[in-house]
Amino acid sequence: MAKLKIKLVKSTIGRKKNQIATVEALGLKRIRHVVEHNDTPQIRGMINRVSHLVEVEEN
Repeated sequence: MAKLKIKLVKSTIGRKKNQIATVEALGLKRIRHVVEHNDTPQIRGMINRVSHLVEVEEN
């Protein structure tokens, strides 16, 4: 299965609670933190919700 590298590039300070919760659910803890997830529709939906805060690299 394809993998996605997700990197937090902007702070969650001052963001809506649902956006903060989505970033935490992705496993991102701080700016420039990178996590790897399988490419699933659920993960794609979470990325779509916080796309202005993260960068995504497909492997």
